[in-house]
Amino acid sequence: MLAKAYSATPCGVDAMFVTIEVDRIRAQQPSVIVVGLPDTTVREARERIFAAIRHLGRRSEPANVVINLAPADQRKEGAGLDLPMALAFLGTTGDVPVAALAERLFLGELSLEGRLQPVRGVLPIVIAARDRGIAEIVIPAANGAEGNVVSGIRVVGAGSLGEVVRYLRDGVAPNPAPTAEPVSRTPSGAGFDLADVIGQEQARRALEVAAAGGHHLLFMGPPGSGKSMLARRLPGILPPMSSEEAIETTCIYSISTRVPRPQGLLTHRPFRAPHHTTSSAALIGGGASPQPGEASLAHHGVLFLDELTEFRRDVLEALRQPLEDRTVTVARAQSTLSFPASFQLVAAANPCPCGYLGDDRRECGCTPPAVQRYRSRLSGPLLDRIDLQVTVPAVPWRELSADRRGEASDVVAARVAGARRRQAERFVDCGLTCNGEMGPDAIRLWARADSDGKRLLEHASRGLGLSARAYHRILRVARTIADLAGEEQISSAHLAEAIAYRSLDREPGKQTRSVGDWKES
Repeated sequence: MLAKAYSATPCGVDAMFVTIEVDRIRAQQPSVIVVGLPDTTVREARERIFAAIRHLGRRSEPANVVINLAPADQRKEGAGLDLPMALAFLGTTGDVPVAALAERLFLGELSLEGRLQPVRGVLPIVIAARDRGIAEIVIPAANGAEGNVVSGIRVVGAGSLGEVVRYLRDGVAPNPAPTAEPVSRTPSGAGFDLADVIGQEQARRALEVAAAGGHHLLFMGPPGSGKSMLARRLPGILPPMSSEEAIETTCIYSISTRVPRPQGLLTHRPFRAPHHTTSSAALIGGGASPQPGEASLAHHGVLFLDELTEFRRDVLEALRQPLEDRTVTVARAQSTLSFPASFQLVAAANPCPCGYLGDDRRECGCTPPAVQRYRSRLSGPLLDRIDLQVTVPAVPWRELSADRRGEASDVVAARVAGARRRQAERFVDCGLTCNGEMGPDAIRLWARADSDGKRLLEHASRGLGLSARAYHRILRVARTIADLAGEEQISSAHLAEAIAYRSLDREPGKQTRSVGDWKES
């Protein structure tokens, strides 16, 4: 007898639908064959499913069993096919109505005693099933909150194979799956307040501009100047995630088995801080079975790279594509997968090998060639993609001892939210969300400077030797500064501040005049 069940496996942040066909023929010498490009985990499922069926108290006569996974030319991975394979077999024995199998999608890993174990990729699979018009999906109860994030499809969470069999045969529904937590309307970064940062007015302002426009940011300064402290306070001034952003981000965590349980939904912007020894595959994504890397796990959040110059050169260069395209493409012989990577990069680095170049407290012992070699670890194309490059000097002792606090994160977050609202109104019909996403066409349309500003930018471009990419990024930052000021027109003052945030373009030997000189020209 032949029976079919239906399932799906994760494929990037999408899903590949799988039809499970089971054919059972009586035989003296029983055998079980799984065909259709199963991976090792899927091939091992035959041991799990028949052990689980025995724990149901069912004994079937000896037979040759062939399990086919269609489409046959696509590799099937993961233990999520255990449940539909077991149900299709039970359909051939008459223990489960075959008609009931055709009406639903099934997903879940089986233990030897028949318990349903959580699996990865539930959220993108449920979304894909709903979009395909499937009315119901049966998943492990442990994934219930994650599956219930999606509206427009019935999600049934079951704890065991026996519960699913009773549901399909007798209509006895399992206990309702828990619902996901609503998206938080409070900012991320609890416990990290900008008021804790002493001094560093320019760096604080740069952090605000970065948050308001979604710009990438590099802090360069000596050890102990507060670079990491500032970076960790960025999530606290970013706007709360929308429901759509929360679902997109949770999809990525779902295929990485990092979804928080029992909440089922990421409600705050992620903050990822990989160590400088991380590999390219860990940062960008990849592997034999491609998984999202830190860049994708920071989607709609912050990717913080501390000690930037200590990362391997090839690892940093791999960031160039996601910084520009906001996606990561992983190519393999059999397929090419894309993972979203719309993160905000914040990096921190020392100015030289010893870390004290330009520090008033300690003398730098590095030679100019050593400094040049150290800085050359950051390529020009990579630095061009970072909108804000800010020098963070050491805080003077008199400021450290003063009993004075800066603005709190909630005050700054209110200004950031106002600037983001202006951008949302501006980009309502063009698919952009913030100034940091503007391309050349959008910059020409919405980031035009007045006559004084154009003259200032022309002089600065000549004197600093700016690339076309750096030129456009200055205009994008100036657009954000104008939005923070509530002004529609970009002025020379906005441009002068934006140019001041290109500190690595103003290194000795690369300029002859200060930003103030450009403004006076």
